[in-house]
Amino acid sequence: MALVTYAEILIGAVGAVVSAPLVLGAMGFTSAGIAAGSYAASMMSAAAVANGGGVAAGSLVAVLQSAGAAGLSGAATAAVASAGAGAGAVLGAGANQLRRLFSRK
Repeated sequence: MALVTYAEILIGAVGAVVSAPLVLGAMGFTSAGIAAGSYAASMMSAAAVANGGGVAAGSLVAVLQSAGAAGLSGAATAAVASAGAGAGAVLGAGANQLRRLFSRK
C-alpha cells in the first residue's frame, strides 16, 4: 500500500471521530436531550409510533441519544474510526483511479 493510502485511511478515521459529535448535534441529539423540531425528534416520533408509544432500549434512536448526551464510548469511537477509515480507503482508491484515468496520454 502506498503512503498516500495510509494517509487517506488515517484522515478518514480521524475525520469521522472528530465529526461524529458535530453531526449528532446537528441532527438534534444534544446533551440536553432531543431538540424539538429536529431530525432527531422526527426519528424519535417514528420510533415511538412503531413501538406503541415508547422508544425501545437499544434502538437506533436510543443509541444516538446516548451518544449525543454522553459522547461516544470507547467501543463506539472504535466503530466510528473503523467506518471512517474504510470510507477514507474507498474514497482514496477512487481518487487514485480517477487520477490514473485522466493522466493517461
